[in-house]
Amino acid sequence: MENFIYQRTTELIFGKDQIVLVGEKASAFGRKILLVSYGGAFNENVYYKQVVSSLKAAGLTVYELGEIKPNPDISKVREGIGICREKGIDLVLGVGGGSVIDTCKTIALGYYLQEDPWEIFTSGKMPEQALPIGVVVTLAATGSEMNASAVITNAQTEQKLSFRSQLVVPKFSILDPRLTFTVPKEHTVYGIVDIAAHVYEQYFDQVPDTPIQDRMAESVLQTLIEESDKVIADPQDYGARANIMLASTLGFNGILGIGKATDWASHKIQHELGAIYDIPHGGGLAIIFPNWMKYVCEAGLGKFVQYATRVFKVDPTGKSEKEIALEGIERTRAWFNSMGAPSRLADYSIGEEHLELMAEKATKNGPLGNFKKLYKEDVLAILRMSL
Repeated sequence: MENFIYQRTTELIFGKDQIVLVGEKASAFGRKILLVSYGGAFNENVYYKQVVSSLKAAGLTVYELGEIKPNPDISKVREGIGICREKGIDLVLGVGGGSVIDTCKTIALGYYLQEDPWEIFTSGKMPEQALPIGVVVTLAATGSEMNASAVITNAQTEQKLSFRSQLVVPKFSILDPRLTFTVPKEHTVYGIVDIAAHVYEQYFDQVPDTPIQDRMAESVLQTLIEESDKVIADPQDYGARANIMLASTLGFNGILGIGKATDWASHKIQHELGAIYDIPHGGGLAIIFPNWMKYVCEAGLGKFVQYATRVFKVDPTGKSEKEIALEGIERTRAWFNSMGAPSRLADYSIGEEHLELMAEKATKNGPLGNFKKLYKEDVLAILRMSL
């Protein structure tokens, strides 16, 4: 296990009827709130109205920023920063999933940056402070409610980039599983795949002596597998929704990756797909990850054998390590497929035309990953396996 420092300061408020506390929690940071959401019909649902009602009951002034897309664009960040500066915003509050929360994080940080906020992603320019952020989660997927990461797209340049800063860890996050009851099936599936992918990125590493982290990760994965069947069968199963929501938070609040050399190659490959084709993040990960697994497994068969036998209970009797590993990978694909996740780029009508460009862009700043270093030709091979 490697040395580590772990710190999270988010107040996590979980369970039924906790949404009524949003006004009280927000008022601790000031009187003017930028409320960020998907906008449109989303703002007509009962829970969004409860948020607005709670804020106004607390005597807060609310300014709204809507129309946040699943792959949030830097243009909405610029718009949000403009509102914050014009109105003197005290707190940026997101009601939504990862795209909304990541928009909030970038607004909060960009508010104190003199340059364009896209410089955070391209030049690594970081101010020394950020506006405080609050969150009401409506989609279990990214874990953004308790982490320091954000991903934003620039449609003009066809880039999808990320940053990390402790300054943007939310001050409080309200998680009521009932807010996810009406999430469409495909987005529920994409969310589950995204959660699993976050766990995989931290689980598959080459650092020895991390049994606690591994067992925690395996527990999250097993829970996802069990609860995914329940929530597909009954979208209003509170217990299943609650466990998936908590898995999302634990899957990417950093605890699973402490003391490890985490990977993130598959996410960076998917970011190139999302930047050019604007496909759902979880959909892209469902396609890429099992192919990444196949491509790299021989660099650390022991870890893949552990994954197969512990998470999917693969019987190792009479099988080689590689056969066990490949069976675990095939069961991963079968699990994704059983939920209705895509398995090929062709499912999104994506062909070979931009594969080389995506591989080149993904490795522009050097090889990807830590489990096995991936160069342009490796990324291209994984993309071709995904056709």
